[in-house]
Amino acid sequence: MARVLITGSADGLGLMAARLLIRQGHGVTLHARDTERGEDARAALPDAEGVVTGDLSSLGGMRAVAEGANACGRFDAVVHNAGIGYREARRVGTEDGLCHVFAVNVLAPYVLTALITRPDRLVYLSSGMARHGQADLSDPQWTRRRWNGAQAYSDSKLLDMLLARAVAEHWPGVLSNSVEPGWVPTKMGGPGAPDDLALGPVTQAWLAVSDEPSATLTGEHFFHQRRHPTPVGARSHQAGRALLGYCAGLTGIALPARQ
Repeated sequence: MARVLITGSADGLGLMAARLLIRQGHGVTLHARDTERGEDARAALPDAEGVVTGDLSSLGGMRAVAEGANACGRFDAVVHNAGIGYREARRVGTEDGLCHVFAVNVLAPYVLTALITRPDRLVYLSSGMARHGQADLSDPQWTRRRWNGAQAYSDSKLLDMLLARAVAEHWPGVLSNSVEPGWVPTKMGGPGAPDDLALGPVTQAWLAVSDEPSATLTGEHFFHQRRHPTPVGARSHQAGRALLGYCAGLTGIALPARQ
């Protein structure tokens, strides 16, 4: 039995992945933004080992989630599922002055990766929209560019791919990969999304626990349990190191030294 933490698992693909893993006999800890949503998640999935709460849009909330996770004991895998979609009509600033989309989609996975006791596996949720993204760190907070919600989301999901590869390089002993769940009809994807919802949580759950050779790679990107081409912008070792440095500079939190 593996112990798995899934962020953003009060509903949607996170909750679906949790159900799938529990049916397979694994232990799952959920994460919700606040206590009320945490209670809803617990009611929806009473067989979960527990629920960690904290708002991943703020640095304080990120630290709280990491502390809560560590209090639960070491996890074998962490699935970074929490995310903000592409429909924000304007730049929303967080209490730390950061772009909301960047804070939740990119910085939170980085901070949790740095602060949660190192697991054996890390899974980062990306998107097909990453192929329209840019890994340029000249203005990731959208303070100078004219706001474009779809572009901000696409950029963040490309950076998630880059983060997964950078962590794989930094920690060779950890399996770190990114996943494209497809455009599925969740609350984020919308009711008209054309892909199969049932397949949406499968690959991230598989990467979190499976011992199949194809699930024990690192630094790769996956779609429906197969390696999937990574956009050029997410392949650069230099860009990956730059992203780690940028996130460390924003937060004062560096990834611990490699194993």
